[in-house]
Amino acid sequence: MNTNRRSFIKKTLGASALMAVGSSTVSMASTKSDKGASSNGVVVGKSPKKEVLYKQTAEWEAFYKASY
Repeated sequence: MNTNRRSFIKKTLGASALMAVGSSTVSMASTKSDKGASSNGVVVGKSPKKEVLYKQTAEWEAFYKASY
């Protein structure tokens, strides 16, 4: 009975190890891209629009004065 349990555990651990290696290989292959190294994870597009991060308004001024 102990040999049956041991053989079952060996087979299960071997299969789970193979699944872990296979899934990590697939995930690494799917995340690689040719633009990844130069863009540092940032999506680079061809839009002519300028990105506006801050627009000076009365509400923002009140917020900044309150935060100091």
